[in-house]
Amino acid sequence: MKAIDNKELILALEELEKEKGIKKEELLESIRTALVTAYKRNFDALENVDVKMDEQTGATHVYAIKEVMENAKDDALEINLEEARKINKELNIGDTVEVEIVPRDFGRIAAQTAKQVIIQKLRETERNLIFNEYNERKGEIVTGLVQKAEKHIVVLDLGKLEGVMLAKDQIPTETYKVNDKIKAYVVDVERGEKGIPQAVVSRTHPDFVRKLLEFEIPEIYEGLIEIRSVSRDPGLRSKVAVYSPNENIDPVGSCVGQKGIRIQSVINELHGEKIDVIEWNPDPSIYIASALLPAQIMAVDIKEEEKFAQVIVPDDQLSLAIGKSGQNARLAAKLTGWKIDIKSETQFREMLMTKQAEKENEEE
Repeated sequence: MKAIDNKELILALEELEKEKGIKKEELLESIRTALVTAYKRNFDALENVDVKMDEQTGATHVYAIKEVMENAKDDALEINLEEARKINKELNIGDTVEVEIVPRDFGRIAAQTAKQVIIQKLRETERNLIFNEYNERKGEIVTGLVQKAEKHIVVLDLGKLEGVMLAKDQIPTETYKVNDKIKAYVVDVERGEKGIPQAVVSRTHPDFVRKLLEFEIPEIYEGLIEIRSVSRDPGLRSKVAVYSPNENIDPVGSCVGQKGIRIQSVINELHGEKIDVIEWNPDPSIYIASALLPAQIMAVDIKEEEKFAQVIVPDDQLSLAIGKSGQNARLAAKLTGWKIDIKSETQFREMLMTKQAEKENEEE
């Protein structure tokens, strides 16, 4: 019986291996598996078949796998001992034998199947390349064009793939419109429907501010200034703690820039979100006091083990230290990683007097 020959297929697979890096053996195995399915779909689904392909010539052989019986009753799955021994004299009852078959018109089906498998593999390879490329860009800023803008989801065209920005990653004070060009931070890269890669992007992530500052301020990019911590109330306010091991560099001044020009570029990108840049300090008392700026601080009493700080401010600074809806105190706590309790000078004195009275009562 004549096998299906396809030298052109092998040449095409070898070319794909060179150009796209898809191994010829891998493609042949995928085609072989697909041909078994194609045969069962187009011919006899009850037959137990196998397809073998020659790696050098592309010759395709189709075999029906049959069990050797003394009196075969099911032609699709069984073969008489007498017939089986014409193929291999050493076969016995209970053995299995491969009987080569060449189904009519299978050459055309094989060609179509091979084409479909190759197209599918090319798509998979392309998707994997895009996935790997953007997976390496996790933690970076990308620019995209808004394709779809809804409250619960914004979809960006990033060129080779889509960026998805869910409600939690959208700045509440911003409105996005189709064809808007916006920047976003790549949080993750996932495989979506049918394995198509998509980037999960955010404009609310604290590291979005970190990366914007790195882009605008060469000293941060070059490592002369370090960003130690960022806390955000997206769209409203951010606090950034910076530090430089070089005593000749003013980390806060360098970030703010002359007349605030450097920090203003970041504020503009965030559509007016205020940014407090403070200097990180290894002394938690100094660091916490700075984190509560613009409020003036009288004293900071810390409990190292509990990471708790009692902060005393002048009476007229209490509302400023706490901030609107507790924002300033909340951001300072998140920035420093310390629990912060703020009291005015009067409140603190009253607290001390109450404690003293309690102590005196106990002694009596």
